[in-house]
Amino acid sequence: MTGGHAPGASDGFGDAHRALRELVMAATVRIHRAGVGYALDEPGTFLGSGFFVAPNWVLTCAHVPRSGKGGEVTVVYETGPGRGVTAVAGEVAATLPEYAGLPAQGTWPAPDLALVRLREPVDHECVYVSERPAAYYSESKVLYAGWTVLGGQLVLLDGPLSVHGGVRGASAGVQMRLGDNDLPLGVSGGPVVDPERGEVVGILKSRSDRGSGGTSMGVEQLRTLPVPQGEKRAEHDDLYQAVLHAHDRYHRDRQRHADSVRPTWADAQSQLRARPGRTLSPDERVELLGRLADLPPPVSTRSLLDILDSLPDHEAAVPPPAPRGWRDGLGALYASARQDGALKLVLDYVVGVLFAERPFSTPGTQDAEHALWEWVRQAALRLSPKHRRRFAQLRTEWMRQRSQAPGPQSAGQWPGRPGPGRPVPLGPPAVLPAPPAEVPAGGALGRTALLELLERGWQRDHCDWRVSVVHPGGEIERLDEAEQAPLDRLPEHLAGALAEAFRRCDEDERPAVLQVALPHALLGLAVDAWQLAPGEPPLGAYRPVVVRSAGREQPFDEGELWPSERDRPYGADDAHDAHDAHDAHDAHDAHDPYDPYELSDLHDAHGALAPHDPPHPPHVHDERESRWHWVHAHAAKAEVLDCDDGLRIPVPTVNRLRGLHPGAVPVLCRYGDQRFEGDAMALARIVHGGFGVALWRRWSGGPDAVCGEFHRRAGDTVAVAGGADRLPELVRTLRAGVRAGRTETFWADGIALFYDDPHQPLPGTGGDLLEAP
Repeated sequence: MTGGHAPGASDGFGDAHRALRELVMAATVRIHRAGVGYALDEPGTFLGSGFFVAPNWVLTCAHVPRSGKGGEVTVVYETGPGRGVTAVAGEVAATLPEYAGLPAQGTWPAPDLALVRLREPVDHECVYVSERPAAYYSESKVLYAGWTVLGGQLVLLDGPLSVHGGVRGASAGVQMRLGDNDLPLGVSGGPVVDPERGEVVGILKSRSDRGSGGTSMGVEQLRTLPVPQGEKRAEHDDLYQAVLHAHDRYHRDRQRHADSVRPTWADAQSQLRARPGRTLSPDERVELLGRLADLPPPVSTRSLLDILDSLPDHEAAVPPPAPRGWRDGLGALYASARQDGALKLVLDYVVGVLFAERPFSTPGTQDAEHALWEWVRQAALRLSPKHRRRFAQLRTEWMRQRSQAPGPQSAGQWPGRPGPGRPVPLGPPAVLPAPPAEVPAGGALGRTALLELLERGWQRDHCDWRVSVVHPGGEIERLDEAEQAPLDRLPEHLAGALAEAFRRCDEDERPAVLQVALPHALLGLAVDAWQLAPGEPPLGAYRPVVVRSAGREQPFDEGELWPSERDRPYGADDAHDAHDAHDAHDAHDAHDPYDPYELSDLHDAHGALAPHDPPHPPHVHDERESRWHWVHAHAAKAEVLDCDDGLRIPVPTVNRLRGLHPGAVPVLCRYGDQRFEGDAMALARIVHGGFGVALWRRWSGGPDAVCGEFHRRAGDTVAVAGGADRLPELVRTLRAGVRAGRTETFWADGIALFYDDPHQPLPGTGGDLLEAP
């Protein structure tokens, strides 16, 4: 970074502009040719600038990577102020216009945009992209940032530019003409920022060859990305929706992050006294956009325009390109917003979104709709009683239509709205594979390989191991074993024995499951990441790898850390999740047909446990079998235990965990992060709480990393499985997606599955004991 260019604007909001500048610089990246290796500061490989527009997505100019879809680049970014730079591989996911080779002469044709997808997940800042079209921009100043070469070194520049008007081309949109500052080589692809509202409105496209300045293209030109043909079954089927939804959820989650001290874009916008749409505060806006992004996108641009046309207070023409996403529709309202009716206009639009058809649904769609209605209810408190009553009546009508729809995940018809607006049945999301045909009901895994690791109390960095084959009838065939293997070299010690076990178990080129039985202290061992031979993919990317507990039958005492819990009996206060008390209900609550854990469904023929039917007295073995049966016979529900909006919290004690619903699947978001107790204690509590199925991820993010996407996607994965027997294969699919660079699976980086069948005892823990030959 250098001060060689003029500083950002200063008009009494110095602190706000400094905060905004830091946010912009943190998200601005440089793009190099692929394969730069360790020469991250080599100017000879430098191509141009770009910026993180969403987690693991970079927006730049199409002329910067100089390639079409699939072209490879290296993205270099700063991991934090003063922390230096790091590099990650990326590939061009799309260009506008579609790449057709280098232009014969003149500048690259507009809109000259490219989206670069990172090939692996990283932790980074993202810019805030305006939902307003650039055609609405009327200010005289903007800020820019970008990388260039000065004195043989790569440096990050920023500064102000004057807006001198527009350039309308025949190919695409309106470009802003910028002047009154030099734009050196390399800054193309960097962000152009509205300093009054604190949001990115454009991207630097070209520099003038006759003096200072250049041109920029509005970020709304991303709307011209090709619309996918055919049925859309998941968010990532539409690149535009996938990127902008991820953007909006990121900023909502960053604002919610309870354990972060770093300022957010909404914080800077609040300091600038921005008022989006003349009625929303910046934090209200990011919360609203985040909730809208939790929904599936509009069925089509036409359906979105129908909603806008139906709003009586929306009169402004919608400039091209037409809106494609819910955020675009909100931005289109800003030109019609009047002080006395701005909030009502926004609420009318949001209600229109709630009544809109859905192209598909996910397990979280219903919760997202209810959360959006709650936002409407809270915001409507600022209106008159007449308007509050109207929105309450609309919600009642929405619930009535929803209850009459052919499926539980259908949309409603908004009264008085033009267009068909009819309820449509929604299909299942297509982000997860079909269940493997050979998986038997009840959780049995068929023939599997079994790896057991045994602690050596006097050698913490070594262990003993055994490799066996578990046959479908439960018979265990011992293959090999050894003592005193170093933990950091286990893959090479086990490669031969595991290869033999896999040869005996794999059928028809379908890899068998590997069960890994671990003591409490090693439950987090990343066996799924092992590579058994050079060049091979990680184990968990091509075969299901599940964790079991070698110590589930051993006595467990957490009194040393929680003395008040040592002798406290299990009671009514434990019969709920302390982290989700607002969802608890009792026998006197009104019937909710959309509650997946409705009381009338909580008991089955096998006596599964209900939140208000605790065991008397609790018997861990019976409880474990009951929970195991429930999550295989019914739909389960994920319960995040150690994280609350980014705040690290302790996993509940064993007594309290026993009060969770029998269909609960514990999820740990922050395994490996600093917490109130060690990771081994957290996992041991889950094991001794009677759970046979749990998910966690090995935390690799920084203290300000957002984790809302992991919470949502883990919940969707557990819910869409339908039964826990699908989870081993689903988790393997996610691991394979991460390795293949599929951005929609990056939330699952480092994921682990605990899958411990209580009906299948480990050698020496029950049933017939096996002796080594």
